[in-house]
Amino acid sequence: MRIAVMGTGGTGGFYGGLLARAGEDVTFIARGAHLEAIRAHGLTVKSRLAGEFTIPARATADPRSIGVVDLVLFCVKTYDTEPAAALIRPAVGPDTVVLSVQNGVDNDERIARVVGQGTAICAAAQVNAHVEAPGVIGQTAGNLGERIEQIYRRCKEAGIAAEIQPDIKAVLWEKFVFICGFSGTTALTRLTIGPVLGCQETKAFLRETMTEVETVARSQGVALARGLADRYVTFAGGLEPWALGSMAHDLHSGKRLELESLNGTVVRLGRAAGVPAPLNFAIYAALKPFVDGPPAAPRPGG
Repeated sequence: MRIAVMGTGGTGGFYGGLLARAGEDVTFIARGAHLEAIRAHGLTVKSRLAGEFTIPARATADPRSIGVVDLVLFCVKTYDTEPAAALIRPAVGPDTVVLSVQNGVDNDERIARVVGQGTAICAAAQVNAHVEAPGVIGQTAGNLGERIEQIYRRCKEAGIAAEIQPDIKAVLWEKFVFICGFSGTTALTRLTIGPVLGCQETKAFLRETMTEVETVARSQGVALARGLADRYVTFAGGLEPWALGSMAHDLHSGKRLELESLNGTVVRLGRAAGVPAPLNFAIYAALKPFVDGPPAAPRPGG
């Protein structure tokens, strides 16, 4: 299977690395020092799930050089969805599946509007991976049906614990509940999950933030299981106490934030449906000045 990984960050590097190790024809799209390191030394994956390995990897900054592929693993940050979809368009043919492995709940629709052909579908990743150093990925925690079955088989052969879900929107929203709470709260408080859960007030803030997302999901007609927020608070208690959400990582690194696609989406959808989401709004309002990176410091007298 010819595969292009659009966005060789933590998620794309981890899943693409496993598929390449299993013998699939994978090309990684990257840039800067990460691209040069992959070209020079291969791609290294350090994973609790899959072990540590290094593979020689084909990598490029120009998707036009790849040709049409069978599968695009689409793993960019949500704020780059439309521009990245435009860049990958030359690699997408009528039978190409574009598999969005991103945060958020509407990326397949956004990709499809830009790409214009192929089939855009969504997946919910259940790993926490990041670029540890250039070229190094660290992981801490026929018809469409036939094409999905083929992708599923290749993932299983590569050691990826994959499942086909009949209601992917519900799965995406379940993950969305957790991400908005975990990522939003750790970014807002600048705390790892251990201290968040160690204080009753911040623990309650985390739980109620996720409860708001549950309520907004149901206003959109998504059938979620009851008690997700309590379940996810328990789940968070099993994480390493130093764990941070992706937005907190990006905030600490001075990078752009996926705020609009996470808590901002909850606020907008809730407002349109008449569903209050005050804690998600608090996260959104407090982090909005950092959405494009650290705000510029005011100059004295100016």
